[in-house]
Amino acid sequence: MSVSTTAPYITTIGLEIHVELNTNSKMFCGCKVAFGGKPNTRTCPVCLGLPGSLPVVNERAVEHTIKIGLALNCEIFRSSVFHRKNYFYPDMPKNYQISQYESPIASAGSLDIPNGVTRRIGITRVHLEEDTGKSIHAGGSGRIADSDYSLEDFNRAGTPLVEIVTEPDIRSPEEARAFVSELRAILETLEVSDVRMEEGSLRVDANVSVREQGESGHGAKVEVKNMNSIRSVGRALEYEEERQRRALGAGDVLVQETRHFDERSGSTSPLRTKEYAFDYRYFPEPDLVPFEPSERWVGNIRSSLPELPAARRARFASEYGIGATDIGILTASTAVADWFEQAAVAYGGDAKRIVNWVIADLFGLLNEAGIELSASKIAPSGLADLVKLIDTGAISGKQAKLVLAEMFASGGEPGAIAEAKGLRQESDASTIETVVDEVIAANPDAAAKIMAGGVNTIGFLVGQVMKKTKGQANPALASELLAHKLT
Repeated sequence: MSVSTTAPYITTIGLEIHVELNTNSKMFCGCKVAFGGKPNTRTCPVCLGLPGSLPVVNERAVEHTIKIGLALNCEIFRSSVFHRKNYFYPDMPKNYQISQYESPIASAGSLDIPNGVTRRIGITRVHLEEDTGKSIHAGGSGRIADSDYSLEDFNRAGTPLVEIVTEPDIRSPEEARAFVSELRAILETLEVSDVRMEEGSLRVDANVSVREQGESGHGAKVEVKNMNSIRSVGRALEYEEERQRRALGAGDVLVQETRHFDERSGSTSPLRTKEYAFDYRYFPEPDLVPFEPSERWVGNIRSSLPELPAARRARFASEYGIGATDIGILTASTAVADWFEQAAVAYGGDAKRIVNWVIADLFGLLNEAGIELSASKIAPSGLADLVKLIDTGAISGKQAKLVLAEMFASGGEPGAIAEAKGLRQESDASTIETVVDEVIAANPDAAAKIMAGGVNTIGFLVGQVMKKTKGQANPALASELLAHKLT
């Protein structure tokens, strides 16, 4: 959906992003954390909130949260408190959620997003809480409003969950999508979550408001939910931005509400109005004392931070001389960036040669097979060896594509595959010269044109050499010999 850039409106977007942490156990109990499984089999008195049960804080979850806060340039609270957030939802069996309110683990940070011109988005807070269970609405559209009945699965209830809240600094759906993409890359690099949006490990809610230029404050805040991919974030917010602009243009009054994004139609629809902020009656969790991460602990976490995506992109540009578009493709996933870098190191030459084979050829094979790079049988060193074979003239680029396809299918070594398939390139000058002489003799008119200055005709004769050698002659050497003899 296109949105006019000349319309006299200003869009304001703030994001609330929930990240399930990849700890072994839940936030306040020893139940295993895993996706799926038989409903209600990973529960205990603590995560079910049964009388007499007491929570114990998961240290690894706190460490992961501090790590996220540091990566987002946040201040780490020296004393952090858990609160009870009281509400009645069927997917939280104890009728409250242990969360954080006044003293989150981290706050006042920022993240620079690469979206054409780099923009800095403020981070309001990074706090730690427990996830809710999962409601399954049977019948109808799968939503509670028209379902026949609902079922509750508490396997997810109590999973460590980090909420990252941005300042309302985002000005377009494109910036929102760039923010989520960059944040996802950071979380993947930190190895604190598997960030699988399709499984709910990374969930995005957005608050969107549109106002006319010149108006103070913000327009009516609309919350958009159910965006389960980065693409969905862009589509949902584009639709909502356009809907609000059209409403204002028609003189309609926008209401503060929560809306559901429908992936199939690409539209949003009302879920509930939010005329007043709900009173969650926060108060400090009486069963948990405040915790104070020591400066030494925070310092150790800071020193353990890996190279973050922005720094890696800058290094790829300076160290390997790669263009911005290719860098964006290679660093979209930590696994892909790691794989490429291992191949580049193994190759040891101009890394752009490796880039071309990864993006143009290997990715094509992966797309055809519908698999991720991690599932490929081709090792980084294998691709490096393949490019080295081309560099030495052992095989041609065309032959290398055949070898790569076999490597993809079998996982074999390029040299062995080329030998077995008879794909060695002929680079012996005397052998090729004999063929060149035969081709010149068989094509006197083309040879005469070259000698008269029609050098473009040399490509025809190179093709004849390749034909006579069944594609095994080194084309560069054949072209060189022809030019020596005829020009």
